[in-house]
This record gives sequence, structure tokens and C-alpha cells, in this order.
Amino acid sequence: MIKKLMLLCILTMAVSSCKVKQRVTYADPSKKGPKVVVDKKKTTQNNSKDDGLYPLPEDSGKFQKFEIGSITEYIDEFAEIAQFEMKAFGIPASITLAQGLLESGFGKGELASKTNNHFGIKCHTGWQGDYDFHDDDEKGECFRKYNHPMYSYRDHSHFLTSRSRYAFLFDLTPYDYKKWAKGLSKAGYATDKKYPQKLISLIEKFQLYKYDNRVDVRNDVVVTTSGLNSADNIHTVQQGDTLYSIARRYAISVGDLKRLNKMNDTNLAIGQRLVVESK
Repeated sequence: MIKKLMLLCILTMAVSSCKVKQRVTYADPSKKGPKVVVDKKKTTQNNSKDDGLYPLPEDSGKFQKFEIGSITEYIDEFAEIAQFEMKAFGIPASITLAQGLLESGFGKGELASKTNNHFGIKCHTGWQGDYDFHDDDEKGECFRKYNHPMYSYRDHSHFLTSRSRYAFLFDLTPYDYKKWAKGLSKAGYATDKKYPQKLISLIEKFQLYKYDNRVDVRNDVVVTTSGLNSADNIHTVQQGDTLYSIARRYAISVGDLKRLNKMNDTNLAIGQRLVVESK
């Protein structure tokens, strides 16, 4: 009898230990979320190819979790990449750092922890990378997910430079963080009415503006004749071109480029011919 009881206990323990942990999903089955197309073969995360910008870490395909101990550690960790992004795209490093701090909850927020998304960028139409769901303005909203936070920083630059509603920001000097903070709010980056004040407060409290002063955006502009017909100052749009990259190439502002070509948005088509002014 005792042997039978012992055998029964052993079998019970074996069955319990073999249970598979249930997979957690952040989707809300009762809510129809945005349609997201995911193509693992066509990911936007790995920008380490030679595109004229600094190389990003190679995408290992594995999610890298970052532990941030303090605000100072966060700034030390991402100040350099913010300066590189300023050189490449003209976005003030102070603004990038302040947004990263605020949107990620100083690197400790739930969204940042599970997605490496430090700028609160939602999936939006056309996003083909990884994603996860998180409660924000509404329950179970779709947010972009990155294997490394540095991909989040690069995507933030692409996000601002590829959308027409932010185009006017690039007519501002990249050294005026106050106008940029107010401009981001005006363009609708966040619904918080105090968003500009929060960014400015972070920049001034932690002296993030000093990182702007270390970057000479004007000297970083590369003027080239690639795609240019010098006789009539026409640039032919090539694959990978954006309105901002073309403007930087010929050392003019996005606003001037749009005015020269009577454009109402920043949409481009391969083969499109644009009038440019070369300096």
C-alpha cells in the first residue's frame, strides 16, 4: 500500500513539472487593432549597411534587454548616438535625448523594457518590423519593437524626416531646442499639452543643449553632383532619397526645396526630377 502511494506521488510530480508555460500575448481579442504587415525577410531594423551614416550594431535577431540605473546613465549611454543622428539628420541631439528620456520613462518604462521603443512610435501604416501591444491613449495599441535601442533612435530620425507634418521643423536652426520642442507639439507628436515644457525642462535641468553645441551640422553637409544635371540644376530622385537627404546634399533647406518645386508634402517617386539650388 505504501509503495502504491509513493508511486502515485511521483507520477503526480512528474505531470506537474511537464506543464508548458502559457505564452503571453498583449493583444486584446475584443479590439480590432491596426492592420500590421510583418515580413521577417524585409525588416527595417538593421541599418548597419554603408549608407553614409555611422554603422549600427549588427542585428543578431535576438531582443537585447537594457537595464538603465539612472538618468545620468541613460544620458551617458545614448548621448553619442543622439549626436550622430544630429549630424546625419539635423535633429537637435538635446531634443532626441529629451524625447528618449521622457517617452521611455527614463529607460525604465514598461514599453521601453519590452520593446526597446524609446520614442513611443506606434506601428502606423507600412511598418514591417516587429511589434507589440501596449495600453496608451487606447487599450492594446500597436507599437514598434526593436532588438536594440539604437534602432529605435535611427527610426525616430526616419520618422521625423519622412513625414510632411514635421517638415517645417527642418527650417529651424538645429541649435534652437525651444522652438523644436514647441514645433513637435504643434505637429502633434504627443497629445500632452505640456509636452514642450517637459522637454525644455529636461534639456535645461541636465544641460542636454551642450551636446548640440558639440555638433557642427553645417560642416557635415555633403554637396555632391550625383543625380544632378548641372545645366539646369535638376536632381533625379533615386532609390533611398528623401526630401531631407536631397536638401542636405545640395545645402538648402527642406522648405526652399519644397517651394522651388511647388510641393505640398514630402512624398517622392523614383525618377522624379526636382529643381535644386547648389551652393
